[in-house]
Amino acid sequence: MAAVLAFSPCPNDTFIFHGIMTGRIELPQPMQVVLQDIQELNEGMRQERFDLCKVSSVAALRLTDSYRICSVGAALGFGVGPLLVARPGARPLDASSRVIAPGETTTAFALLRHFFPQVQSVQQMIFSEIMPALTRGEADYGVVIHEGRFVYKNFGLECAADLGALWEERYAVPLPLGCLVVHNRVSRGLRTDLEHAIRRSLEYSLDNRQEALGTMRDHAQELDDAAIWSHVELYVNQWTHDLGSTGRAAFQRLAQVVLQA
Repeated sequence: MAAVLAFSPCPNDTFIFHGIMTGRIELPQPMQVVLQDIQELNEGMRQERFDLCKVSSVAALRLTDSYRICSVGAALGFGVGPLLVARPGARPLDASSRVIAPGETTTAFALLRHFFPQVQSVQQMIFSEIMPALTRGEADYGVVIHEGRFVYKNFGLECAADLGALWEERYAVPLPLGCLVVHNRVSRGLRTDLEHAIRRSLEYSLDNRQEALGTMRDHAQELDDAAIWSHVELYVNQWTHDLGSTGRAAFQRLAQVVLQA
């Protein structure tokens, strides 16, 4: 069975993997490329269907017996967190509020539970369906991720809380939203070669931004070019290229706060 590389269709991921997706950068071994919603990626990792995949940081930290966090490909930083948005006229958030989240295993849902423990009624939904559902009145609040930060106002929604800002104010470290993980069945040597190839793919996109834009356009949902580049500028940074000591410390803090609560 062919090895599988899985990640989301969001601009930051397709920017990172543009070189690999288009054959400009070769992987050290052939891999089937799969693009899925973040909750589907988390579930696929839990089922150990992927050899290399981009997943929610909280999900990755819960499966360290099977997967190792890579030094490349992560999405973390300051000002990058999920937003809790509300439909106009929604009552103040309380135990009776109806809230939509992008999946039980996502970092966004863990942050919602951490900062708003009073919330009881939570419906899980694919992230791209959350804002339309709010505009239809199916819930009072929703946690938006990915491009939701840039387009929620287009749906007539209001920001009730910035979960990333709450994290930064309380813990003073970058917020680890997502990360690339590799299964322990992959040898150490191959893991190193895979990380090197992904880093080269990222660097290729940085050097060929207009070319990478075509790939991002093919997969982005409801984003114009300006929003696509805003997405990349926000979620692709020095910690995407290499976690380093600061990035790893942020993951350790997330594990302490969310997993040991």
